[in-house]
Amino acid sequence: MALRADRQGAHRVAFDKNRKILLKTQNVCGICGKPIDKRLKAPDPLSPVVDHIIPINKGGHPSAIENLQLAHWTCNRQKSDKLFNNKQNNQQEKKVIGNRNLPQSLNWALYASKNN
Repeated sequence: MALRADRQGAHRVAFDKNRKILLKTQNVCGICGKPIDKRLKAPDPLSPVVDHIIPINKGGHPSAIENLQLAHWTCNRQKSDKLFNNKQNNQQEKKVIGNRNLPQSLNWALYASKNN
């Protein structure tokens, strides 16, 4: 079985360098958005790992720091080689709060005083 591109050749050196940078500079899981405890070590499910934002087998660069993010081991495992689906966040952004969502007509008789 062949090694992944980030585990061999020039990409391995660049990946290791960028991994160290991410471990020093990032503190939040790029997948779930929760804090990462860097004191945890594998095989702890919440231990930090480096995730490829666009998986290598989907055309993502194996060692470019722009394609890497810190993640919990379990989050990265669930994501696997899929592209991250941010559907929930997109739905929240589309939700508009303002007067345009109010009903266009209202039965004011319900609010009339009983003395009238």
